[in-house]
Amino acid sequence: MYKIHKAQFMLCAAWKSQWPENDLPEICLAGRSNVGKSSFINTITNHSKLAKVSGTPGKTRTLNFFNINDELRLVDVPGYGYAKVNDKIKESFGDMLDTYLRERDVLKGLVLIVDYRHKPTHDDKMMYDYAKHYHIPVIVVATKEDKLKRNDLKKNEKIIKDTLGFDKNDIFLRFSSLNKVGIDEVWERIIELCEQ
Repeated sequence: MYKIHKAQFMLCAAWKSQWPENDLPEICLAGRSNVGKSSFINTITNHSKLAKVSGTPGKTRTLNFFNINDELRLVDVPGYGYAKVNDKIKESFGDMLDTYLRERDVLKGLVLIVDYRHKPTHDDKMMYDYAKHYHIPVIVVATKEDKLKRNDLKKNEKIIKDTLGFDKNDIFLRFSSLNKVGIDEVWERIIELCEQ
């Protein structure tokens, strides 16, 4: 079990020049605007206020870097698929994310956060395909596991994998912030990627 001794927000970066030094492995966290990325970060770091949970979806407009144990960084990217954000801003998100995924040498993997209850969106599929295009390993984390009946877990997992065109080399994990399901598995897989 991975122990969190230190989890701190480092900085938010709108430009490449603001990225921290290339000295630690990084794991990128992506998902649509209201999928619960902030809750996910707070749950896995056992730090209730590390990532701000916003009442307004689509609020994150920068790459947010978090230092974990001085050993790795989590990088929260802007949530996608939020309609109220205008096209110009959406475009700048896209450029920023594209540059990060293409050019960041220390990027070891992407955690794609999806809602276990629903079929992945077109944007989820695009994000997954994008990572695959750049040969970035993906951990698909299906949140809100606690909201599903037991006999729907397998069925919904299949729907998610089929929709994404899931690569058998990638990882699928069930997760619940409420019931603390999947935390150890998430860290185990993140550490594996960081050590590659």
